[in-house]
Amino acid sequence: MSCETSSLRSLRTSLLRDLVAAVLLVACALAVAPAFAADLGQVNINTADEAELKLLPRVGPALAQRILTFREENGKFEATEDLILVRGIGEKTFEMLEPFVSTEGESTLTRKVRQSDLEPRDEAPANGDERGRG
Repeated sequence: MSCETSSLRSLRTSLLRDLVAAVLLVACALAVAPAFAADLGQVNINTADEAELKLLPRVGPALAQRILTFREENGKFEATEDLILVRGIGEKTFEMLEPFVSTEGESTLTRKVRQSDLEPRDEAPANGDERGRG
């Protein structure tokens, strides 16, 4: 009986250790997710023209022009967070833009960032139906 109890404790400890390791792995993966987004490239908001700004997620012609106007009237952005001062960019929009903007260096973003670039990749449904019916 005591051998069984010891074996169960060992199994429980092992499972707990594996669970903690899995939680830490997921936490680390979520922490570096913005770094993967930045692999698409970045736009220097201090030197970008309208076309480069429109590559950013949720930035169309009107918002790109407001960014340019803000920069012309106020000078260079000191920090990327200063984008929040531009009308039409709130905290949520800035969080979406943040991985793709910088205030130094060259602009390296070469294509429009799409919603699918921002969303975590889901596994295919277990039943094999990719349209999600069921």
